[in-house]
Amino acid sequence: MSKKKPDPPSEQQREALSKWDDEGGAAPHFPDGPSAVPDLKNVELVQLRVRVIALENLVITLLAEASDRQLGRIREMASYISPRPGSAHHPLTIHAAAQMLNLLDRARHFRGTTLT
Repeated sequence: MSKKKPDPPSEQQREALSKWDDEGGAAPHFPDGPSAVPDLKNVELVQLRVRVIALENLVITLLAEASDRQLGRIREMASYISPRPGSAHHPLTIHAAAQMLNLLDRARHFRGTTLT
């Protein structure tokens, strides 16, 4: 079984991905150096973790109601950010693509059901 090559990204997708380079996705840019940003305290890390869990569940809920076309676009984006042959394999990017697909899989369990 051959895998279908993903369509090239749309202009909107290219623009969104290009912003990643200068909006926190790339190496940090601190005017006074990395030491200018204080380390997170444990309570802040716990709060951040709680927020990520909440957001993840909100995304799953939204994906459960998404159209097949929208779900297909998410799969395309996951394959687009996955490393291409000959490029460096960055572990965080590989993990991010896998997480996108994992969210789709988890949302599939709620498609067509009513949460009360």
